[in-house]
Amino acid sequence: MANIFSSAGKALIISRLMGSGTEPKQIGWGTGAGTSAVGDTTLFTEKAVDLATGTGTRVAGTSSAVTTTIANDTHQVVGTLTATGAGTVTNAGTFDNATIGSGNLFLKGDFTGIALAIADAVTFTFKYQQT
Repeated sequence: MANIFSSAGKALIISRLMGSGTEPKQIGWGTGAGTSAVGDTTLFTEKAVDLATGTGTRVAGTSSAVTTTIANDTHQVVGTLTATGAGTVTNAGTFDNATIGSGNLFLKGDFTGIALAIADAVTFTFKYQQT
């Protein structure tokens, strides 16, 4: 399993510091296999909440500044995705755009597959700590 802060995410930080760009709090999930790498720009086979569909929108997470080591050193995004179609989720990430297939990947993690039936939900918590 790998968790990465993408190259596009690094550029997004600079954009935000300079007063432009959109906060990366849109959460997507995927069903494909792979190990996350810094150069990734997408999820592995990104799907909508209907796990049979590869188009649509991501789910907006709730962002906050939290403390990991020192006050407000971590950007956190939390969101719940509820399956409207069955499938196995293997990776997830945050983006600066709600539309599947667009936007910049910020954070991504891959994991052992989670088999979901209709109405099953997963709550994701993404944390980016400035160290």
